[in-house]
Amino acid sequence: MIVKFKDLKNSNLVIDAIYEGGNKGGAGDDPLSKLFPKLGNSGGFRKALRNDKSKKLAYVVLYTSMSELEWPDYLDVETGIFRYYGDNRKAGNNLLDTKFGGNKLLEDVFNKLNCEHNYKDIPPFFVFKKNGKGRDVTFLGLAVPGNPAISADKDLVAFWRTIDNHRFHNYEAYFTILNTQNEEISYKWLDALLNDNENSIKYAPSAWKDFVEKGKNGIKALKAPRTIKLPNKYAQLQCSEDGKKCIDEIRMYFKNNPSNFEACAVKIVEMMDINFKDFDLTRPWRDGGRDAIGKYVISSGNVNANYPLTIDCALEAKCYSEGTGVNVKNMSRLISRIKYRQFGIIVTTSYVSNQAYKEVVEDGHPILILTCSDIAYILARNMIDSKSIKKWLIELDRDAYGNN
Repeated sequence: MIVKFKDLKNSNLVIDAIYEGGNKGGAGDDPLSKLFPKLGNSGGFRKALRNDKSKKLAYVVLYTSMSELEWPDYLDVETGIFRYYGDNRKAGNNLLDTKFGGNKLLEDVFNKLNCEHNYKDIPPFFVFKKNGKGRDVTFLGLAVPGNPAISADKDLVAFWRTIDNHRFHNYEAYFTILNTQNEEISYKWLDALLNDNENSIKYAPSAWKDFVEKGKNGIKALKAPRTIKLPNKYAQLQCSEDGKKCIDEIRMYFKNNPSNFEACAVKIVEMMDINFKDFDLTRPWRDGGRDAIGKYVISSGNVNANYPLTIDCALEAKCYSEGTGVNVKNMSRLISRIKYRQFGIIVTTSYVSNQAYKEVVEDGHPILILTCSDIAYILARNMIDSKSIKKWLIELDRDAYGNN
């Protein structure tokens, strides 16, 4: 469904509908300010206050390009969970000292959610994604803070990130897209949220009414089972400019001794998930390479917890150029080494060929695949950039193999 720019005023909101922007080349082309009364035309956080003396929010629009690899907003369509990053992206700023007050807004609404009161004072969040064509946007859905499957200490987390040698203290927030697929979100509700908020609930979709009444326990997510779609070569290689420099540095560092990339691959996996433990790099294989054998440990985290579940895993590392992919033969070798009740991990600075990826997915092999794009993302998440990657590799190599 496509809504023309001239028809935006008073339009209803429909999941996955495209709302066209203007074509005059100015701020007036923004479609969101036409869809929502009293809304600004810039920024990722766009807020509108109620037209009364309360100074409370009527609604919030969250806008994302979904393409910033340093700040990877992400919608998991299978669970309805939406990850959104805050707006403190200038080095030296206080976490809450931002132009549009997005981080302060996140802090306020998650406090209300987890204190289990004042749900009526939590504004509805409307999530839009840049469509890729001019100023066009796609409506992803009506969202609320939190999710029943995410604990109160994990739905809003402050963290540090380093980009271009500058540190940022920012928020990572988790929302849920509500199941409104059988109801259009009416313009009457948007208007009432602004001008008659006390009585606006009668125009609201039923999923919003459940949230206002029960809070986190009333969240009904919009879930869409995913059809299998294999990532292509481009997707597996995609990363930011700084991420590309990091990957190139890794390839160059291990160019003359690619087997030593295994320690680097192990460290990347451990940085991805702290439940990976006890990797052993010493086991040789007939083909001259070495796999790392490790464990994945699952427990409740309670100090008095029962004995954890431990699953063995075998890792194979491939330090390849972007023109050389992991092929069927490489993947088959890893699959053949996996013992009963084990799973495998393939870590490559390149990509996995379509045929090899297809066989893993269609045959149900328990293989975790990490490619160039994943490595760049994990490094960035752990504050390793192109200026620090060389030092990190030298220290890692020394610790693993005693190299100077």
